[in-house]
Amino acid sequence: MFISDVMTSNVITISSKTSLAEARRIMDAHRLRRLPVVDRGKLVGIVTREALDRAGPSKLTSFSIHDITRVLNKVTVKEVMVKDLVTVSPDATVEEAVTLAQEKKVGSLLVIDDGRLVGIATTNDFFYKMLNPILGVGKPGARIVVRNCRSPQDIEKIVGAINKLGLDVITIFMLPIPERDAHSFVIHLSSEDPTGLIAELQLLGFTIERRVR
Repeated sequence: MFISDVMTSNVITISSKTSLAEARRIMDAHRLRRLPVVDRGKLVGIVTREALDRAGPSKLTSFSIHDITRVLNKVTVKEVMVKDLVTVSPDATVEEAVTLAQEKKVGSLLVIDDGRLVGIATTNDFFYKMLNPILGVGKPGARIVVRNCRSPQDIEKIVGAINKLGLDVITIFMLPIPERDAHSFVIHLSSEDPTGLIAELQLLGFTIERRVR
């Protein structure tokens, strides 16, 4: 999967001349936590809600409400935006993008194609478009964990048991447990009642745990 598969394409942007007050109004209206800053088609920075929050109080000491409003409408995002940007190309893999975001300790990646901003990928994008489908979040059914699954032969036995019972699978994945030097095989079934599969797998010698979805 590529970053272009999970990014948000219709990116709302502002110019560096946008006031702090207007930037906040735009964020509130669209329920955003960050806005890329684009001048004449060129990406020049990004401003976050946290940056606006930090900038506001620093301007407010001993000011009246009128003064505060005037300052927030006068000061522009150019003064608070981040200029050291973390960008990726749309054909970067999701694995590369997540690794980069973690290394740089950022909550979003700006997607650039031929010098032009074409998208933004945030932590929420990775959760809602990748992690949630993998985990089956919000899907009906039942989830079980096979604790002592150690080899391809074990996986073959598990899949064979699922096929034998004619069960439908929503998601299936291997979850490493480094502290135990082990792996768990997680199965999310469409059926609400996994007792038949649990019994079958226990007969095959596996340790099974039923999980809350």
